[in-house]
Amino acid sequence: MVRIILRGCNGRMGQEITRLCKSDGETEIIAGVDLSNRFENSYPVYDSFLKIKEKGDVIIDFSSPNGLKEMLDYSTDTGIPVILCSTGLSEEDLGLVKKAAEKVPILRSANMSLGINTVIKLIKEAAKVLSEGGFDIEIVEKHHNQKLDAPSGTALLLADSMNEVLGGEYDYVYDRTDVREKRGEKEIGIAAVRGGSIVGDHEVIFAGLDEVIEIKHIAYSRAIFAKGAITAAKFLQGKGPGLYTMQDVIV
Repeated sequence: MVRIILRGCNGRMGQEITRLCKSDGETEIIAGVDLSNRFENSYPVYDSFLKIKEKGDVIIDFSSPNGLKEMLDYSTDTGIPVILCSTGLSEEDLGLVKKAAEKVPILRSANMSLGINTVIKLIKEAAKVLSEGGFDIEIVEKHHNQKLDAPSGTALLLADSMNEVLGGEYDYVYDRTDVREKRGEKEIGIAAVRGGSIVGDHEVIFAGLDEVIEIKHIAYSRAIFAKGAITAAKFLQGKGPGLYTMQDVIV
């Protein structure tokens, strides 16, 4: 049984993980950390890691960058690994994560979905082959009308994964309205759509001469991200210090 300390337990993702762990059979949430007390949970909830009495095997963090240092200090002091799902980390935050990973295992990913991370493997291979054939690369992402950032972190993750295998030679183009010129050969276009209650829809388009290849992922609920985090928690058991990603999980 993997004993989980859940940071952000009273947020939407925290409650989704709480729900899934009840039926998982291999994981158990033994404590939560959250400033909010709006939900009644079957485990104790603290407003600080300094107050935790229980001994956990892994921390899952679906919170905000606020309080990151306290969590990392707790992790390195106790030797407990971290699944870091918080977004919006600054360069300073990332420096703290990298330093902590010298002492404990830390898995960080912009998207915890097993499906999206499988798509990443596919588009890396596709990009290497198709770029040589002169194919243009475009990404279209769709999300609900309450999402604040655009493009999504996942869209950038998809672009970065392809650009990595392409030698970092491609520029990202987010808006073509002010530019009256032909599309450049070394571009990855990224378009964002916002509307309704779309959970997450990402499509990578490889457009060549007389043929188009599309690789698409649709998220129908946030449960897929919770499932990925739980899978990652099991994966980190017994791992040595270092930085891991979901790509390591799906190998």
